[in-house]
Formats: sequence, structure tokens, C-alpha cells
Amino acid sequence: MTRTERDTIANLANASALLYMSLSDINWAGFYLVREGQLVLGPFQGKPACIRIDFGKGVCGNAAAGDAAILVPDVHAFPGHIACDAASRSEIVVPVHHAGRLTAVLDIDSPLRGRFAREDQEGLERFCSVLEDACDWRI
Repeated sequence: MTRTERDTIANLANASALLYMSLSDINWAGFYLVREGQLVLGPFQGKPACIRIDFGKGVCGNAAAGDAAILVPDVHAFPGHIACDAASRSEIVVPVHHAGRLTAVLDIDSPLRGRFAREDQEGLERFCSVLEDACDWRI
């Protein structure tokens, strides 16, 4: 998929579709792109989502602000959780980098509490590292 294609939007669109089709028990998979100190909705699969998220707000904004993955077993117990889809119960967010800087976050939601484990985080971090190298990030 990304072996010969370098276009960031095309690769992120296919990556979100691949995750959405491949992972069980999820209801949203996509990317938020770093734009002028905020996260802006990028390619995704699932219901319509929040368009802009400030750094430090919600799970995605906190992952971006800390530049670290966050695994949330119960989003209702996460202070300041932003509920784009009321059906979501758990969430995982993984930072994506290019040239040493944060460029996006991968966000995946599930309608099940406790859906994500450390193994998921490790696998998604490897998945994101492939995207980091495969995209030109000229967006």
C-alpha cells in the first residue's frame, strides 16, 4: 500500500480504512493532524467527528501535548474526555512523527470498555512508524 505511494493524505486514508476493517470491536479509526497548535481532523473511518481539538484537551489533545501514547480503558473516567460519539467506551491514541516532530495522532475508539491492551499500543506504534517513513508529510 505505501511501498510506492508517498502522498500523506492518500496513505492516511488507506491506513484508517485498513485499521477500521481489520480491528475488531472498534467504531472509529483515524488521524488528527497538527495544525498551528491544534489537532485538525484528517482521514478517518466512522461517524462524523470533532473537527478541531486543542492540545491538552480530551484524550487526543493530551496525547499530543505529552507526545506520548494514551490508552484509556474507560473514557467516562478520563477527565475532560471529548465525546464525539456517545457509543465510545475506550480509546487509544498514538503520536505520529516526521523529522523528529509531532505531525499527527492516530485515534481509535471502541464501544467496549477495556478494548485496548499494551499489545495493541505496541502494534499501533509500529504501524505508525511505518507511516512516518512512508509519507512525504507535505500537507
